[in-house]
Amino acid sequence: MPFTIESARNIFSNTMSADAVPATIARFNQLSAEDRLALIWFAYLEMGKSITVAAPGAASMQFAEPTLNEIKKMSFQEQSQVMCDLANNADTPICRTYATWSPNIKLGFWFQLGELMEKGVVAPIPKGYKLSANANAVLSTIQQLESGQQITVLRNCVVNMGFDSDKLGEYDRVSEPVAPPKDMSQRTEVAISGVTNPTVLKYMNLLNANDFDALIELFAPDGALQPPFRRPIVGKEAVLRFFREECQNLKLIPERGVSEPAEEGYTQIKVTGNVQTPWFGAGVGMNIAWRFLLNSENKIFFVAIDLLASPKELMNFAR
Repeated sequence: MPFTIESARNIFSNTMSADAVPATIARFNQLSAEDRLALIWFAYLEMGKSITVAAPGAASMQFAEPTLNEIKKMSFQEQSQVMCDLANNADTPICRTYATWSPNIKLGFWFQLGELMEKGVVAPIPKGYKLSANANAVLSTIQQLESGQQITVLRNCVVNMGFDSDKLGEYDRVSEPVAPPKDMSQRTEVAISGVTNPTVLKYMNLLNANDFDALIELFAPDGALQPPFRRPIVGKEAVLRFFREECQNLKLIPERGVSEPAEEGYTQIKVTGNVQTPWFGAGVGMNIAWRFLLNSENKIFFVAIDLLASPKELMNFAR
């Protein structure tokens, strides 16, 4: 076999991803719990001037509602402690519950918590609170990022809170109901300049249609998907779970690409474009590269999804 998952990660190795994102997240994680919570609050307020965050749907929030109701009954001091526990990855019942949630439920939880803080139902950031010098530096860095990179930083900061799910042992994952695939009459087809490969085109079209069961059949049994700044997810079952939990109602807008032959009948294809998420308005998107490695049967052996460093990378097809 000419490729392993590790070697496949190196296709189109000159693709410049937004390294500022993981670097900013690492700096965020070194702050105190109080500064992390305040920074998230200030960053969302700042982003709210130019980016509209969409309210989570009822289907997403039904799982977080009991925890939110529990928090609303607490004193301000207890509420503040809960939020610090989440930021500190503490081992508490609420932190363990939080660890079982899908990313969308976690995002919805913090959206609702922010609204409750604004209403004075949940302990707000103390009036006149001053960020530390380090936290101010991180906030300044976030403000200078492109909007797609900003939302990626803030999403990952929130998703990584709570108890470490790797330490939970056996547990039931909690995610919002999977949206049904779009009716055939509502589906559209993408066109990618420079790329006509049917597997790649189907990948985009099926993901836009929420047709995850058909989408996963494009993958080889040992295929893998690498989300931005994460390790590859290997195997069709794990990849399908990722699609269902984290990819509902995305809008992929691929623009252009290049296809090259690789060893022993494999094909490598790079596509660049934009992705819009249901969490933000249509004017906010992420500049993305998809790096596909297809086997001799035209099945996806590996696909990496890269958040690009800058808009000019949309035109970079260097190997």
